[in-house]
This record gives sequence, C-alpha cells and structure tokens, in this order.
Amino acid sequence: MNISWSDGRWTRPPVSGADTAQSGRLSATAAAGSDAWRHTAYGFVHDSAHALLAPLAVGEAMEVSFRAPWEGQFDQAGVFALIDAEHWVKAGVEFADGRLGAGAVVTDGSSDWSVGDVDAWRDAEITVRLSRWADAVIVRARADAGSWRLLRVAPFDGAAAVSAGPFLAAPSREGLTVEFTRWARGPADESLH
Repeated sequence: MNISWSDGRWTRPPVSGADTAQSGRLSATAAAGSDAWRHTAYGFVHDSAHALLAPLAVGEAMEVSFRAPWEGQFDQAGVFALIDAEHWVKAGVEFADGRLGAGAVVTDGSSDWSVGDVDAWRDAEITVRLSRWADAVIVRARADAGSWRLLRVAPFDGAAAVSAGPFLAAPSREGLTVEFTRWARGPADESLH
C-alpha cells in the first residue's frame, strides 16, 4: 500500500522538497553537512539527516524507491527507522571514495556501518526494503526490477514505537537532490532466505 508523502513528518525538513502530485514523486534537496552518525571511529555525533517518517509496526515492511546523481562524498539516501536519538537504523546507498555502496548503519548508542560495492546501480532506480520483526530488522535492496540483495539483519527492539520512511543526507556538499519515486508499506518478509 502506497504511503502519501503528506502522511509523513520530517525529522528535519530538507532545504527544498516538492511533492509532484501528478507523478506521485517527491523531490528533496539535502542541506550541506546533513548526516546521521553517533561516535564510532569518527568521534562525532551528527543528527541532521532528513527523514520523512510514519509509524512502522512489528510485522510490517517499508519500501522506498529513489534516484539521485551520486557525486559528492558520502551522498546518501534510503530508509530510516527511528526509535529515538540513540536507537535507529539507516539503510540504503552511499557514495564514498568514488564508489557507490549499499549498506546499513545500525545505532544502539554508537553507530556501526556495513557496506558492499554496487557501482552497477549508479544510474538505476534503487529500492530499499526494511522489514520489522519482533526482535530484528531485515534490510534488502535492489536496482530497478533486479533481484533483492540482503544487506543486513540487525537486532531491533520489538516493544518500541518505531517510525520509518525515506531519508537523504549530504555530509560534504550542497545540492544533493534525491527523487523519491515510491513509498509503501506492506507485510514484513517472512524469512531470511
């Protein structure tokens, strides 16, 4: 079931965001310096990514599809799932060191980062799917209508109230505009394999 862009609430509004009602798309531009990260390896806390969130219950999944010009160091977009400032997941793609990577950052007080090369996805429409189980989130992604790729299985509090939806961030530049083409909710994946 598709979610209307107007049904979400921004954690931090982007520099610009326009719901193109005729096409059902959302074009959003990230603020320079926006990011989400806590402590690990870099020693800083960034809590300025732009995430458009709606409730996500155990047993549900959220899918977000998007395209972007991957040019700036650490340009990123995908799905964000939030419990609170110290407990969240961001999953999707990130452009780092001249390569496009698909992965996830799981934060439980401090952040970690898992990533794998997906340079072949650079010009594709990318879809990220986050399924919520009673004790975990399962993250998958794909390019265009390709096969789903498992990115992450991570512990996540099944008793907590969670909101999730599309996110974008541009830690190193101005002008990252992401075109979100779909936001949908459905049943969570039933298995990992």
